[in-house]
Amino acid sequence: MKKVTYKKLLLSALAMAISSSLNAAETNADEAVEKKGLDFERIVVTGVAGKGSTVMASSVSVSSLSVDQIEVTTPRSSAEAFRSIPGIRSESSGGEGNANIAVRGLPVAAGGAKFLQIQEDGLPLLQFGDIAFGNADIFLRLDSTMESIESIRGGSASTIATNSPGGIINIISKTGESDAGSVSTTIGLDYDHTRTDFEFGGELSDSMYFHLGGFYRQGEGPRDSGYTGNQGGQIKANITKEFDNGYVRLYYKHLDDKTIAYLPMPSTISGGSVGDFDPSSDTPHSAYFTSLLTTDGNGNRRRSDMRDGMNPKVDSVGVEAAFDLGNDWSIENRFRTSSTKGSFTSPFPESIQNSQSLADSLAGSGATLTYANGPSQGKAYTGDNLMRIHTFDVEMSNLDFMVNDLKILKTIGDTNITFGYYKSLQNIEQSWLWNSYLSEVKGDNAALINVSAADGTSFSDDGLIAYGVPAWGNCCTRNYDLQYDVTAPYFAINSVFGDFTVDASVRHDSGEASGTYAGAVQSQIDMNRDGVISVPEMSVSSVNNASPSLVNYDWSYTSYSVGANYIVNDDLAVFGRLSHGGTANADRLAFGKIAADGSVNQEDAVDEVDQFEAGLKYRQDELSVFATAFFAETQEQNFEATSQKFFDRVYESYGLELEGAYYIGDFDIRGNVTWTNAEITKDAVNPGSVGNTPRRQADFVYSLITRYNFEQGSAGISLIGTTEAYAQDGGDQNAADILKFDGYTQVNAFAQYYLSDSFSIALNVNNLFDTTGITEAEEGNIPTSGIIRARTINGRTSSITLKYDF
Repeated sequence: MKKVTYKKLLLSALAMAISSSLNAAETNADEAVEKKGLDFERIVVTGVAGKGSTVMASSVSVSSLSVDQIEVTTPRSSAEAFRSIPGIRSESSGGEGNANIAVRGLPVAAGGAKFLQIQEDGLPLLQFGDIAFGNADIFLRLDSTMESIESIRGGSASTIATNSPGGIINIISKTGESDAGSVSTTIGLDYDHTRTDFEFGGELSDSMYFHLGGFYRQGEGPRDSGYTGNQGGQIKANITKEFDNGYVRLYYKHLDDKTIAYLPMPSTISGGSVGDFDPSSDTPHSAYFTSLLTTDGNGNRRRSDMRDGMNPKVDSVGVEAAFDLGNDWSIENRFRTSSTKGSFTSPFPESIQNSQSLADSLAGSGATLTYANGPSQGKAYTGDNLMRIHTFDVEMSNLDFMVNDLKILKTIGDTNITFGYYKSLQNIEQSWLWNSYLSEVKGDNAALINVSAADGTSFSDDGLIAYGVPAWGNCCTRNYDLQYDVTAPYFAINSVFGDFTVDASVRHDSGEASGTYAGAVQSQIDMNRDGVISVPEMSVSSVNNASPSLVNYDWSYTSYSVGANYIVNDDLAVFGRLSHGGTANADRLAFGKIAADGSVNQEDAVDEVDQFEAGLKYRQDELSVFATAFFAETQEQNFEATSQKFFDRVYESYGLELEGAYYIGDFDIRGNVTWTNAEITKDAVNPGSVGNTPRRQADFVYSLITRYNFEQGSAGISLIGTTEAYAQDGGDQNAADILKFDGYTQVNAFAQYYLSDSFSIALNVNNLFDTTGITEAEEGNIPTSGIIRARTINGRTSSITLKYDF
């Protein structure tokens, strides 16, 4: 009954808001409208078919962030920038990648951005947003080549893009129509960071122009890792040739960047320090923990380097073309092929235990502990706690991606018709090569720990206790060699009847998955080649290439979306939309959901989403407001590496998304708030979770950006916040020991001053008040020790930027 009441209240509140706005707007319906605030007159280019229409005339929830607006939020990663988008819950605590991104209550049961597509210039970075250890945002870097970020939530995203029922985030690049450029250098004031960005573009002839830019940086990063953890850069370029009836644009991107991947780490339930470990500024990474010895995907010995962290390597080329064919026909085509590979290497605390208890469980009663390295090497370790570390050591040898999106458009009077054909080919070749270690619980260069039996027999090799992860049943030495071939024809129609616009679209996605995957096999190997088989070398995990499992299945699903928009007057429009979409599952189905013959049940292959939304767009003088009520029912199959759990659920969510802007002279304020009521309604694996709130889903998430512009510069403050949320969603959420994260508000500050017309200095402070905020934790209940494994937002970091515009 409570749920029904909430829905009635939601619909009643929306109806009252529409009625009130109608009455207020009637008085100025014929007045000229000044284009400011949320800019309802801009053309929507993301997630729509055919010729874009204005925001005011569209029946979708769309937002845009300019470079200036993003600067005020002082983001340290793309995921931090996404936090300012309405309806988006972006958990940006993983570093410059590996973020969990949800939209409008659609779940993040494992990781990544499963129901949301991240694009660059209208094409996806990867076909699947939640490839294990290959999240799409790992292969994305924001720099000065970016013109804006545009997003659509729900709406026609289901039918205009594959695997994107929740929405699309599109990074739009500068193209160089005007001669301009900039060079800037950013230096960390209280953390080790140096970065230089450059970009310039302009005309090559009357019909040809270009843009080129990128960045390079290095530094330890916002946490104390003990080494240069962030190092690398990116170059992006495009060139455009215009013709009398259209244009052709070529794109190029090269990315080779190493950044630290922050995983859950020791914390109290409130985000406080555990001994000498501060979860806001420390990390389990250490200068004493860099070299890793494992077998590779073919069973050979190999060494990897923890300092490589997340190391995406991308070389991509693309072409975009649009031409008027005459007789009201036109054609658009976007194509990109990307050579994509990399690595993901980071320490994950499998557990934090009492030192002696953990030692005894490994080497028997009376076991002893000594420092394996560091300044106390060889001395007895007497700390209260130890971490058993599993090294998430993943080689992504081939994530190559080819994508093409063709549209043929026809205009008949006030009706636009689009015929589309989408094709992609995604490779997923990975090797998981994990080991186990013991580490002290300490920030700022923790040492590894050796364990020995009471009789002196060593049960570790320089802090390594296993070549594999026996605490998880040696699950995770494995290979994936998979390929996904996707085809999707689609059709869209849009008609205008005076102030009334109606649109409908349908898309049929089909795909074929092929390849193999293989798990672990144990054997005795002299890994360090010293001629002696140590205890860890008695059982070494290698990929069992002799017995690979087959992948050979196909899937298909049909998506549709129907919407309508009514422009009441120049200052008010209302809209509604019904959508059905889906997203295909990929590598996460392996090791549990794929049958021996390589087949997969259709219900496991595709997760479907039904959505309804209704909203209004209103502006008056300096105020503009965008409000959308939404409802979604979501199916999900998933697998989480850190918990080794499969999920088979249905979720339901509804809520209200508000975005607004207000200008007062040289002062402007822009913000959004999203209320979400989400619930697990079915769970085939764990029925006890039915009725629970999905993990990490807060009732409210919000952001606020304020800026004051003066003659020689500007200054601003931004707020990013969330209310409390459950750490997990299994079991009784009313239990006394249930783990909930406190809500928090992070404040960021920005100021820029022009020393001359073209030279400026800027100060950025991220997390100004050093606020503590937990974004995720492995535990669902409060342990007796009070110690959990959690990811928190970074503590305060400050930087200064010198920039020259030309």
